Amino acid sequence: MNEVIPSPGTENKNWEDIEDRLNRIKPFAKSIHIDVLDGKFAPNTTFSDASKFSGFTKETLFEVHLMVDNPVQYLKTWADAGFRRFIGQIEKMPDPIEFVAQGQLLGEVGIAVDGPTGLEVLNNLNLNDLDCLLIMTINAGFSGQEFQPEMLDKVRTMKEKYPYLTIEVDGGINENTIVDSKKAGASRFVTTSTLYKADDISEEFKKLTSLIK
Repeated sequence: MNEVIPSPGTENKNWEDIEDRLNRIKPFAKSIHIDVLDGKFAPNTTFSDASKFSGFTKETLFEVHLMVDNPVQYLKTWADAGFRRFIGQIEKMPDPIEFVAQGQLLGEVGIAVDGPTGLEVLNNLNLNDLDCLLIMTINAGFSGQEFQPEMLDKVRTMKEKYPYLTIEVDGGINENTIVDSKKAGASRFVTTSTLYKADDISEEFKKLTSLIK
């Protein structure tokens, strides 16, 4: 099932602002995507107090995107805050198989591949164990970047090889790129800037959703 997944953006480390953004998307979002950056995977950091989200995670499925060094170490903290889907950047995983195994004990688990990273990094994984494969359509680290259409080649390749694999895309998703991403084989679409720059966030969400039906 195709789904638009709002992300409030956590580069602004002020919890009151993040909370306000969450309250604006909570009425219509089936899932919410939270980015965590530690400054080691990419030269940026984000708000990282998982416990603050616990007041929201009881009603909505929250997924955490761990763009951090050794993401397996973060799983329990975010699970304790009520998160139920855990997506880790493979580039900083000493043992991707361990990340998947530990993530499965806590909920749904996914692997993320950054823009510059080739798909060969997935060769040793059993992709049937994944809830999703997240393909970055930008270089991970900063919100608001332009979509890189060449990244859709990865989506097409993986969808052809693994037709039942759920592919999520993240980065530069708007009314045009969401259509291209769907055609390539993606079924989950993370978006931040397009929603929050809209005059009416709810109407923009409905419009994006209508484009992937």
